[in-house]
Amino acid sequence: MNSKMMFSGKGLVITGAFLLVSVALISVFPRLRVDLTQDSLYTLADGTRNIVRNLEKPVELLFFYSEEATADVPQLRTYGTRVQELLQEMEIASEGNLTLRLVDPVPFSEEEDEAVEFGVQRVPLSEGGEEVFFGIVALDPSTNAAEGEEATAEKIFKTIALVRPDQEEFLEYEVAKLITQVANPTPPVVGFLSSVPVDGGMNPDTMQPVAPLMIMDTIRQLYTARRVAPDATSIDEDITILMLVHPQELSLQTQYAIDQFVLRGGKVLAFLDPNADSQAQPGPDGVPVARPNQASDLDALLRAWGVQFDNTRVVADREQALLVNLGESTRPVTHYGMMGLQRGSFANDIVTTGMQVLNLSSAGAISPLEGAQTTFEPLLQSSADAGLMEAPLFKALTDPTILLDDFQASGERYTIAARVSGTVQSAFPEGRPAPAAEPAVESADAVAGADAAASAEPSPAPAAEEPLAAHLSESNGPVNIILIADSDMLNDRLWVQIQSFFGQRIGQAFASNGDFIMNALDNLSGNAELVTIRSRGRYARPFLTVMELQREADLRLREEETELLQNLQQTEAQIAALSSTQDGNQLSDEQRAEIDRFNEQQLETRRRLREVQLQLNQDIERLGSVLKFVNTALVPILLIGFVLLMGYLRGRRRTA
Repeated sequence: MNSKMMFSGKGLVITGAFLLVSVALISVFPRLRVDLTQDSLYTLADGTRNIVRNLEKPVELLFFYSEEATADVPQLRTYGTRVQELLQEMEIASEGNLTLRLVDPVPFSEEEDEAVEFGVQRVPLSEGGEEVFFGIVALDPSTNAAEGEEATAEKIFKTIALVRPDQEEFLEYEVAKLITQVANPTPPVVGFLSSVPVDGGMNPDTMQPVAPLMIMDTIRQLYTARRVAPDATSIDEDITILMLVHPQELSLQTQYAIDQFVLRGGKVLAFLDPNADSQAQPGPDGVPVARPNQASDLDALLRAWGVQFDNTRVVADREQALLVNLGESTRPVTHYGMMGLQRGSFANDIVTTGMQVLNLSSAGAISPLEGAQTTFEPLLQSSADAGLMEAPLFKALTDPTILLDDFQASGERYTIAARVSGTVQSAFPEGRPAPAAEPAVESADAVAGADAAASAEPSPAPAAEEPLAAHLSESNGPVNIILIADSDMLNDRLWVQIQSFFGQRIGQAFASNGDFIMNALDNLSGNAELVTIRSRGRYARPFLTVMELQREADLRLREEETELLQNLQQTEAQIAALSSTQDGNQLSDEQRAEIDRFNEQQLETRRRLREVQLQLNQDIERLGSVLKFVNTALVPILLIGFVLLMGYLRGRRRTA
């Protein structure tokens, strides 16, 4: 078709008909999609498709959305449409395993009662305004009795009480997790043995209650978490994953229990540490007081697993060191012992899929033992600009600049986390170790009295003990162990900010620590499909050029603020010096002049601050105008120019 035919009446009719047919096809066949976003943000992840397609029993999704009440809130209506489209995509991909029901719970209706029954949360649009529902429920329909029927089983359902627009990047993962929980209502059991209060409780040093770490709340969303006593002599059979957090001074009986748990097929996620910051408690002056021993100790088991861990040295990384604040009046300084691992430090493993940044503190290094029979696969590594430093340097460290003088890069990349697999031998080849003898604490008189009583009365028959499990000298099959040489990465301060939202603890993650831990648990439990969903990109993509402009402006603003503070301190000192030479409370002419000079200086500094901010806004607006021109005008102009050029060249070839 030549250009004349294209722009003729017949050509325009054909073009219009083609567009109408295309729109009709898209409307009739909702499976037809073209997602042109860089990270395929509007395409279901493969993990989601596998989950919904392979469900063993049907699941019903209920989307409670107050559509009528949000008619005048365009932002919320837009997001409501987005959520509805996602749920519809899941329904289509499930091939009949999922059914979607849209519910508008208008006030005083049965639908409103149903929303309340399932725990969907009411949220006011404004203070004192109308309340709306915006939640999702996954339900096992076989446990939901229809009207007039008698329920034969307790309802099995899971609820997202409130779908938050600011958590859009996690929407697909949250819905897929909801479906998984309903389809498999009995979650795997994660046993955790820890020498630090990860799950809250009472701090033995300060005798103050300690709130659980945010990661434990996250774990309990998908798993059943169960404490394992530090002196346990066996690990329950129903525990799927054993989570070891900073193991210290474990008895031989407890180590043997862990050894046998691994040999019979149990999975282990272990957090080791050469210097656990969480064990340093603040002293009377606020300065952390270090314990004599803040290092993990699991040497015998690690050797059996083919791994070595030096708990006396910390990895210092100059390239990936974090900036830390020492006080409000000081500038941030570089801390070589605190690392912000970037993508170049992550292995190509399902556990690290999509990670952005991982924050660590005083981490150690692990490596394979020479001649080990197990497979050692690094997951996290330092940069090449790193070295090992003695752990005592990091105990109660108040000035990180001290590390700069002693740091020496080795040019080696140190492994901080690794997966260990393969067949392993028992760390106790001779079998279960004998229990340690308990120290005698009774006096001689008490013992004599006890002997006399024993001779006067018959001894009762000993209670029957449970039979001990048979000793395993070798694993039943390949083991699956993930080791991380840092326990501080679990601490909230390194990866999440906690806020209270309608009485609930809500975590706003600024690092991928939580994702990494949950990915590891999902992988160890066999539920690896969720990993590919959790690690998807964010829908709000940052404008890097704008961020760079803001950083430059922030630096200039900080310099101005520093100058203002310095001037303020100098002026106050001069006023104080003048006041000390005067009698009474009357201000002298010199004091008034000094105060007037400071006020003028303060006004001038504020004016400069406003100029910097105005310049920043102008730069961003100028950049926005350029982007708008490129998106709305330049691309169409280039396309039109390309079409005209091709038509011109084709015409010249015909006339030649």
